[in-house]
Parts: sequence; structure tokens; C-alpha cells
Amino acid sequence: METPSSASGAFDVLVIGSGAAGLTAALALADKVRVAVVAKGTLTGGSTAWAQGGIAAVLDAGDTFEEHVHDTMVAGAGLNRRDTVEFVIERAPHAIERLVELGVPFNTEGEALHLTREGGHSHRRIVHVADATGWAVQQALLQAAEAHPNITLLPGYSCIDLITGRHEQRYSGSGRVWGVYALNEASGRVEAFTARATVLATGGAGRVYQFSTAPRGATGDGIAMAWRAGARVSNMEMMQFHPTCLYNLEVKNFLITEAVRGEGGHLINPRTGKRFMTFYDPERLELAPRDVVARAIDSEIKRFGLDYVHLDISHQPEAFVKEHFPNIYEKLLGLGIDMTKQPIPVVPAQHYTCGGILVDLDGRTDLPGLYAAGECTESGLHGANRLASNSLLECFVFGEAAAADILAKWDSFEAPPQVRAWDESRVTDSDEEVVIKQNWTEIRRFMWNYVGIVRTTKRLERAMHRIQMLNGEIEEYYRHFRVSTDLIELRNLLQSAELIVESALKRHESRGLHYTLDYPAADAQPLDTVLVP
Repeated sequence: METPSSASGAFDVLVIGSGAAGLTAALALADKVRVAVVAKGTLTGGSTAWAQGGIAAVLDAGDTFEEHVHDTMVAGAGLNRRDTVEFVIERAPHAIERLVELGVPFNTEGEALHLTREGGHSHRRIVHVADATGWAVQQALLQAAEAHPNITLLPGYSCIDLITGRHEQRYSGSGRVWGVYALNEASGRVEAFTARATVLATGGAGRVYQFSTAPRGATGDGIAMAWRAGARVSNMEMMQFHPTCLYNLEVKNFLITEAVRGEGGHLINPRTGKRFMTFYDPERLELAPRDVVARAIDSEIKRFGLDYVHLDISHQPEAFVKEHFPNIYEKLLGLGIDMTKQPIPVVPAQHYTCGGILVDLDGRTDLPGLYAAGECTESGLHGANRLASNSLLECFVFGEAAAADILAKWDSFEAPPQVRAWDESRVTDSDEEVVIKQNWTEIRRFMWNYVGIVRTTKRLERAMHRIQMLNGEIEEYYRHFRVSTDLIELRNLLQSAELIVESALKRHESRGLHYTLDYPAADAQPLDTVLVP
């Protein structure tokens, strides 16, 4: 679908983000209203296309909703909201049916869908497309969106800030959201998109860390924009570290899916040659939840002075490994690693943002007219640690929930007012862009060292001190120079880092993904960390 060079204007609904959550919402809305999908960079640049594992759903005769709920709550260390967990899990089979209708070529076994198992799950309940599920889902959703006459796809727009009452021609000062200001990456001009309702589906903030499996654009844009507009955020300290990212000096951020352990992969200390999960979780071993496995690997690396540990599935038949993990096999083979004959060097890396914009079961935020879905939210599903393959599921369920609520309330939504154009009269191009690169590198490094898998109050305070110094420097730069995508991302990255550290300082216990040496025990009563602007 061709996109005009300047597409700013009014739509019925504005969806920001073109991954699973955004496109699901757009497709659920488009039969009734006109929808614009705004995306930074390309339409396939988000986390959905990167997802290797699959989608969790109760489809096996021996499985139950209650067991999936239980597994999710155990992984989430009791911080989940049970009504949300039940809401999502009970809608999972419908989500899979919808994806099948859209043409997602899930692996089958006879007449049934093939189900694999991943860490933290008590049953085989992961539907998948080999080891590239996310890419297949992204393509199916995108093809459907491209074919729908009521959906306008607008790639190449970096969103800067939400439009609220203070941006109206007749200043109202209300928190009502009317759309977004976005940088046209081709022209360099800032345009205003307005709508009766806006859905944020912008993904997480993984790139706040030096090592992350998240795509380049995962800079917390939606979380930061919602916070600046006045929405609450919750549980931002709960940053999930995937236990097994490929260790390679040339190839960065390549994930080795959870399913490798689910299908029998062993974690081995390369110095001792022995499996080590027996010392950390002797019952669940490699199938323990991600927070447990990531801390175990981190501990082995630090205790023995290792660069990495080994993930070994070479004891499985060669044909089995190639059939289940064709993309990973080919990628590793190109790097000189034959996973059917030798172990894979792996390290933990930031993988998923479990906290985010606080939403209810309809995807509503605190701000009238603003909805959110997917990784940018804290819905209550994941709690203190996301269970494997519940992420894409959340996108489908909350994308549809937000769309349903918008349509149900459509008659109460007013047409957007006239808003002020972006003021570019006071800014000039910068010849100091080295500042952006320097600050970006600094943020990611101190977040990895001070706010990583294991934390202390002193480390968190050091991180906050650096954030406070950078705040003034970056804000001054932002106010004096023309915006660019790199500058927009840097501003959002720093805001996300501040929310993570502030949340971590407020939690005086260890729970799930937040582990601090100063408070190693968990409190009797799990409570959300809710920040109010």
C-alpha cells in the first residue's frame, strides 16, 4: 500500500505500532471505523517478528485452563492479577483459531496442531511455526491489514508525544488524548495525527540495556509518552532476562529459544562439564521459570569466571533437532556451530518488559481516549516474571479487547478538536550528534551493570544519580535542536531507565525478576509498584 509523503490528518482511530497487538486491534476495528497504523521505521521492525518460540494455549485433552493459570501465577511469583490471567488464558483458543483463519501455518501432528513445551509450563501447550512463529504471525496480520480498505498503514513515523488538551487550539489542559505528534522520517518534518481514540502498541524498553534480544527500536516510546501525558505505570522494575542468548563476538542479540530447553536441552558448565541446574532447582532443572534459570547462569558465570555457559541438545537425534529448530540450526551452522554435534555458548540478556502502562481488562489507560496493548502495558498477566509464550497471547487478547471497548463506546467519543502545529521555529539542526551516541551508550552500560539480574540499593542509587545528570543534558539538547529518530529514542530511553530504577528502589524485597542482595526475602503480601506522574 502506498503511503503519501505527508499523511497527517484526522482518523477515527490511531494505532501506534504495527506488531501483533497493534495489527490485531486495527483488524478488529476496521470493519466499523477508519484506522491508521503508525510505525517507526518499517512495518516489521517490532518484537513480534523476532519471536521464535510460540503461543501458549490450552488445546491438549489432558490440559486445563486452571493449570495454565497456575503455571502463569507461579512464574509471576504471585504478583499477577488473577482476573487478568483467567481473562487472557480463557481467550487463548479463540486467538489461535483466528490466526489459523488468517493463514498462519502452525506446525501440525496428524490432524492436530503440534504442541511443544517450554520452561515453567506443566503441559505441552505451545503452538508454533517451527522456531519462527513471530515472523509467520507478523506476515499473516500484515497481509490482512494491507488488504483491508479501512486501514491506512503509515511506516516511517517516529512518534514524539501524545496530543492532549494542552495542545488544542483553545487550550483546555485536559488529559484527554487526541492523537500524536510524529516525525516523518523521510521529510524530517513533524506532523500531527488526530483521532477519537488512540491505541498504544509500541512494545517494550529492552534497548535500555547493553545486552538485549529486543529489536533496535525497543526504546520504551509508548511507556515514556504515556507517562509524560499523565498515565500511571506499574512494575517497571520487572525486566525479564532471557537465560539463553547466543554468545558471539560478531553476532549480537540472537536468541536461542526457550523450546531448546523444552525439548531436552541441558545447561552445562563448560569448565566442569556438568549440568548445574541440579544445584539451583533440582526438581524443575532446565524447565524452571526464566528468572530462576537466568540467575543460575549469572551465578555460574560469576563464580567460575566464565564468559558463557553451554546449552547442549546434541544428545537428541540429528533429524529431531533440524526439524524443530531449522532457523537456529542454519544460523549457528553459518557461525561454525553444529548444534546437532556440539553445545551452544549462551549468556542471559534482557528479553521482555513485564511492567508498563497500567491498563484494565478493556485495555484502557488512566487517560480518556487512550488505550494500550502488548508489551508496553502492565495488565496484570505477567506479574513479577512472564511465563514463556504468554507474550504474543497477551497481544492478541488485549488488541481485541481494546477494539471491542472502543466500538462499544464509539457514540460517546467526540471528534478531535483543532490542534496546534508542531513549533519548529526555535530549533536548528545539530552538529553535536555525538552527544546522542555517547549518552545512549552510557545509559545502556550503567543499566546493565547496576540494574541487571542481581541488584543492590547502592547500585540502584548510582544509576539514579547518573540518570539525574543526563536528564538536564538531554532535555537541553532536545529543546534546542531539531528532532531526529535517534534523539526521540534517546529521550524515551532515559525516561524508561528512570522509571525502572525508581520502581526498583521502591521494592524492598526480592520477587521474580527483581532480585536484590539487600532484601533477599519476599514480603508476605505481594504489591504492585505503581508510579504516578
